[in-house]
Amino acid sequence: MQNILFIINHKAGDDKPTNLKDIIVDLSKQLNYKFHIYYLGDNPEQGIKSAIQQYEPAIVAAAGGDGTVNLVASIIKNTPIKLLIIPNGSANGMAKEFNMPAAADECIKLLQTGKTVTIDLLSINQNVSAHLADVGLNARIVKRFQLDRKRGLITYAKHLFNEIFFIKSRNFLIETEEKTRKVKAVSLTFANATRYGTGAVINPEGKLNDGLFEICIIKPFAKIHLFSIAIKMFRNRLNYSAYFETISCKKAIIRSKRRTLLQIDGEVIGRTKEINLICLPAALQVIIPANLNYPTLID
Repeated sequence: MQNILFIINHKAGDDKPTNLKDIIVDLSKQLNYKFHIYYLGDNPEQGIKSAIQQYEPAIVAAAGGDGTVNLVASIIKNTPIKLLIIPNGSANGMAKEFNMPAAADECIKLLQTGKTVTIDLLSINQNVSAHLADVGLNARIVKRFQLDRKRGLITYAKHLFNEIFFIKSRNFLIETEEKTRKVKAVSLTFANATRYGTGAVINPEGKLNDGLFEICIIKPFAKIHLFSIAIKMFRNRLNYSAYFETISCKKAIIRSKRRTLLQIDGEVIGRTKEINLICLPAALQVIIPANLNYPTLID
């Protein structure tokens, strides 16, 4: 009998009521698993660590958004414990990366029908990123979003629209194993994954298990080109834009003369002048649907 620890972030998402506990209880009989539930509260990292130590689960199911997934992944990385994602956040980018079902019960059924893949993680200034991190435009939108009481994609879109009028470019020095170069950018995305929870693809050629990550550069552009760039992102054709470039690497250092806002997996970390990036290969086991094709995974 499998021992499952469910981590539930009841504050994630758009405040819709959920009967997740009832679903967990009902399916435990059908799928024959033993379970414990931990609700995120104060000092969530220590709470999760204590729950794992107490219950010794084989699988941790994270019910929340990308921040919840990030928190769990950072704790169980490089261990035999597997991660199951139950999308219950505002955007759920990592869940969409793996085509996870929207319904919680269908996700939980993957305990029986799913397959396990091993993916890379990314270390950013000693913080873990499972999904996407960035500085620049999107980081500022994330900060606006966090300060808003409302959640959901409509709220995110509102802050995106507001930020469009304040698009700024900055100079960065990017040092990788191969070379050092200066770039001027509207945003830099540090991508373990490929797409935002909105469905917009920022890293068209990324793979989650290739031992590399991508630095995705959005170069300065006239506001008239914004719509064209957005369309390319949603059509997974951003690599055809003259304002886009990627650098694939195993480690990198990003420097800026001015402190710039950094967000990791939807959580604002703060302002910094230097960002140290290291790929953590084969660091996390994830349960995903077995019957789908995954172009962002190497077989």
